[in-house]
Amino acid sequence: MNAAQSTPTTIDDYIATFPAAVQSLLTQVRATIREAAPEATETIKYAMPTYVLDGNLVYFAAFAKHIGFYATPSGQEAFRERLAGYKTGKGSIQFPFDKPIPHDLIRDMVRYRVAENRAKAAAKRQQKATIS
Repeated sequence: MNAAQSTPTTIDDYIATFPAAVQSLLTQVRATIREAAPEATETIKYAMPTYVLDGNLVYFAAFAKHIGFYATPSGQEAFRERLAGYKTGKGSIQFPFDKPIPHDLIRDMVRYRVAENRAKAAAKRQQKATIS
């Protein structure tokens, strides 16, 4: 995406800003996330495709040489061993374009985040019910 273009407002618009090869990878990542979290809502936050289900679930974005995947620090920590071969930061993972995208890992991380968000939401509802 160049500076003259406006910030995409949908994931389709976001994906369309990249070259065809990158679009294909982004579309595959999107499909993997949607399969793992079919009830999640798609949106754009922080100029990145974002999935929301009982709070922010995961984000992804394309860069010059990789796809960034953001499953929050807790989601990343739970998969530390499986992420050993990837460059990571606090809550971020880089999947380089020159290696196969690990869709099984992404799927497992999304499912983990779904369970985590649902548990947090249930705990909040329970806490509200006991206070009322």
